[in-house]
Amino acid sequence: MAQRWVTASDGVRLAVYEQGDPAGTTVLCVHGFPDDHGVWDGVATRLAARGFHVVTYDVRGSGASGVPRRTRAYRLPQLAADTTAVADAVSPLAPVHLLTHDWGSVQCWHAVSTPELAHRYASMTSISGPDLDHTGRWYRAQLRRPTPARLGKLVRQSLASWYVGFFHLPGVAELACRSGILDGVTKRLRRLETGEPPQGYGPGPAARNRAGLKLYRANVLPRVLRPRVRHAVLPAQVLAPSMDVFVLPPWQTEITDWAPGAEIHHVDGGHWLPSHRPGLVAEFVARLVERVEEEGAAA
Repeated sequence: MAQRWVTASDGVRLAVYEQGDPAGTTVLCVHGFPDDHGVWDGVATRLAARGFHVVTYDVRGSGASGVPRRTRAYRLPQLAADTTAVADAVSPLAPVHLLTHDWGSVQCWHAVSTPELAHRYASMTSISGPDLDHTGRWYRAQLRRPTPARLGKLVRQSLASWYVGFFHLPGVAELACRSGILDGVTKRLRRLETGEPPQGYGPGPAARNRAGLKLYRANVLPRVLRPRVRHAVLPAQVLAPSMDVFVLPPWQTEITDWAPGAEIHHVDGGHWLPSHRPGLVAEFVARLVERVEEEGAAA
């Protein structure tokens, strides 16, 4: 695996990792919180073996990348610009295919629905990460015409999202990360989801990457309370894990109002699907990328 540095528009250095055929089609993988690029190891190895140029990177505040101190440095437009800077560096002549998870999906939905950035992306596979503007509109939709089913979805997702409020507690959330409490809770929840021991890539991701708490504080309330109208028109697919205890299927799959072409796949697995079922994820990604590339060559 080769490693390089990409400098973001505000000067933050991003640690970027590449494997596979440099001349192959580029798949850019973007992780969420509290992970770093290592969450993609199993998927990346499989995609590289199929001839793809696979790129992972540590999102700002995680892994070996820079850790800005100001919360505003973690706002979605900057995160989308980071992803685009990496895409420009690793595939300057062709758009990249996105594979995203959790907050990686959140920031990449923002990127692909930003008109001046969208041309850099050929497709997107999203796992357990809804668009935040969509989130605000989705919650309003459940309340606008309330039925028992709609209210049930809203209540269940609100309960599942308990951690979002906790992450907004300054000092308290950081202490939970530093002390290992959050990592311990995460391990238990991962076992609860799948019934299997957690498969990780080193101890204490929340302790190491706790600066990622600023992702929530910089973005959630402004976007959910004042959602904007955005549209994602690229070929996309959502892999919705049936046992995800954080992002329930309706929240990430009821997206036809702003991503009308997205394919929805309900799959067995928990929130950390990339590390739990890397072969499944790699297969879905390869199918979409190969189809999009074939259609582009035939056009």
